[in-house]
Amino acid sequence: MSPTTSERLQKVIAHAGLASRRVAEDMIRDGRVSVDGSEAHIGQTIDPDINVVTVDGVLLPTKPGLVYWLIHKPVGVISSADDEFGRRTVVDLVPPDTRVYPVGRLDADSSGLLILTNDGDLTNIVTHPRFGVTKAYVVRADGHIDDSTLAELTDGVQLEDGPAKAVSVEVIDRSSNTTVFEMVMAEGRKREVRRMLDEIGYDVLNLFRSAIGTIRDPQLKKGEYRPLTLDEVRSIYEYSVDVS
Repeated sequence: MSPTTSERLQKVIAHAGLASRRVAEDMIRDGRVSVDGSEAHIGQTIDPDINVVTVDGVLLPTKPGLVYWLIHKPVGVISSADDEFGRRTVVDLVPPDTRVYPVGRLDADSSGLLILTNDGDLTNIVTHPRFGVTKAYVVRADGHIDDSTLAELTDGVQLEDGPAKAVSVEVIDRSSNTTVFEMVMAEGRKREVRRMLDEIGYDVLNLFRSAIGTIRDPQLKKGEYRPLTLDEVRSIYEYSVDVS
C-alpha cells in the first residue's frame, strides 16, 4: 500500500461523515468496524480507494469521488445518461462536475424519485432483484377501483413476461371517477405497474415514484435534486447485509 494513499481508519470514518474521530475510535475498540472482512484495530491504516470498511456489518462508502444525487424526475425527462434524439435526460438535472448514471429507470411519462450516482455497488443493490430494494408508487387510476379488485395486485396477476405481484397496496383517495393509491413493488420490470393496472382493467392517469427503499422526500419539487445523506446511502447498503 502506498503511504501517499494510506490513512488512519478513524480519520477515514470521520471523513465519510459517520462520526467524529473520537467516536470512530470507540467504534473500533468495541469491535463494530471491519476492514476487508476482518475486525479492525486502533492505529490501523487503510487505503480508502481499495479497502472495504463496514460498520455494524453495513458498508461505509469511503472511496474518494463517490457522488449520490436524489432527484425528482419530471414527466418527459428521459431516465438515461445520454439520448440519441437529443431529449432532456435526468443527468441534465444535476451538476456536470462528476459523471453519474441513473439507478434503474422511470418511464418518460412517469415522475418521482430517482438516484443518480457513480457508485456501482449501490447501483447493483438497488437494481438487482435478489436484494429486494422496494420502490413505492403513487398511482392515480381512471375509475373507481374497489378493494377486492385492488387485492388482485397483491395476489398477483399474469403478464406476458411472467407473474407480477405488489408487496402492498394502500388507498389514499377514492371517488366515482378516480382511485389514488400507493403501491409497493419489490421488482422493477419495464412499465410493470402500468401493465398490472391494465391487466385488471384500469388505465393509469399519473404515476409517481414516492420511495426507494426507505428513502422519501415529499419536499423535493419536480426537477429539483439534493445529495443523499450518509444514512440514506447506508440504508440501501443494509439490503446487501440481509442477503449475505
